[in-house]
Amino acid sequence: MTMPTPNQRSASHTLAKPFVRCPDKLHQHPTSTPQIYTTTLPPQRPISSRASKHRRTHRHLAHARRRSSTPTAFRPTAMSARVQPGGRPGGSRFAQFKLVLLGESAVGKSSLVLRFVKDQFDDYRESTIGAAFLTQTIALDDNTTVKFEIWDTAGQERYKSLAPMYYRNANCAVVVYDITQASSLDKAKAWVKELQRQANENIVIALAGNKLDLVTENPDKRAIPAADAEQYAREAGLLFFETSAKTAENVRELFTAIAKKLPLDQAGPRNIRSGPRPGVDLRPEATSGQGAAGCNC
Repeated sequence: MTMPTPNQRSASHTLAKPFVRCPDKLHQHPTSTPQIYTTTLPPQRPISSRASKHRRTHRHLAHARRRSSTPTAFRPTAMSARVQPGGRPGGSRFAQFKLVLLGESAVGKSSLVLRFVKDQFDDYRESTIGAAFLTQTIALDDNTTVKFEIWDTAGQERYKSLAPMYYRNANCAVVVYDITQASSLDKAKAWVKELQRQANENIVIALAGNKLDLVTENPDKRAIPAADAEQYAREAGLLFFETSAKTAENVRELFTAIAKKLPLDQAGPRNIRSGPRPGVDLRPEATSGQGAAGCNC
């Protein structure tokens, strides 16, 4: 079959008219030539430069992931070289211990703690229900700070079964008796025996004869000679103090002596949280039947 020449082509083979591109519309023009519109693109960095930046970004992200997965306590700091294990900058040390107060009701346990923690005294205090939790720190002469976590337990007989829950894992204990009530020392001895049998093997126990102010005002009110209580404390391996929560006599000396006797290697973990712990009932009780010194704790 013979192909037709350009002059012999039919109307169906007529060449299309040229198109002209405009920015806003597209139309045909019989005589104009095609126009080309170009767009300028931003200059591109060489491929090698972009790959190098990608590698640097990848390394940076990997380092950030490793750093975020490292506990804050183990990250190097400028201060870490001057902090001793378990201590503070500058060579000082910090230790935290659990302390529990035990004793018969109305001997003044809560008043002793209030005087030690807040340096206050209330003539009339309601009985402790369950236990109360407080904290206080003491700065010793050897640049050591001791923090006491204090559990002030209720002295009523109906709460005695709860006592093991509070003296469990305690580092130290203060057993309080009333020097104007002879029976209170017998109860204190029973508490000491229970602690030595069931509490921490290395627990530091202090025996505190409270309400010394009543005897100072009237010596006839003394029912327990200091020599007898001191001899018992020496035989049982206890610290011994006669105290007055009302006048603050020997209160700070009592807790300072305990702090000095505690071994720092037995200190508990530091806890920055403070305040009442869950499960401790601090509801007030009727104020009837208060003791001679106005404290039914």
